[in-house]
Amino acid sequence: MTFAEAQSFKKLNFLLLTRSFLIWTFMLCVCFLVVGFPVIALMVTAGALLAIALQSVLPVSAVLLVVGSIIGANLLVIVLSAAVLTSKGVYPHEVTWLSWLATPAQSLHTSIYAACPLTCDLKY
Repeated sequence: MTFAEAQSFKKLNFLLLTRSFLIWTFMLCVCFLVVGFPVIALMVTAGALLAIALQSVLPVSAVLLVVGSIIGANLLVIVLSAAVLTSKGVYPHEVTWLSWLATPAQSLHTSIYAACPLTCDLKY
């Protein structure tokens, strides 16, 4: 019985870590796209110049090499950052500027139907 309980706690811990990693990955991607727009513009400019310079050396695959390197480096930084944040135990719902992740959804409008006097007092 103890072994079965230990296995379930390990599964739960693994699922929580996986969930935290995926949320961090998503949040870092979104933040990079929204806040890092000037950085993206600089990377595109540098990538275009690098592709033009490499075109004489690698005529077929210069653009593919440059684009793949830039996208790969960005994905690597985002995934490593998410892994470091997850491994240090920083959970997204504990971060102050991500408070919308921890708050429960609240209904802004309560619907009232014709049968409400009969069913409104029912608690599920």
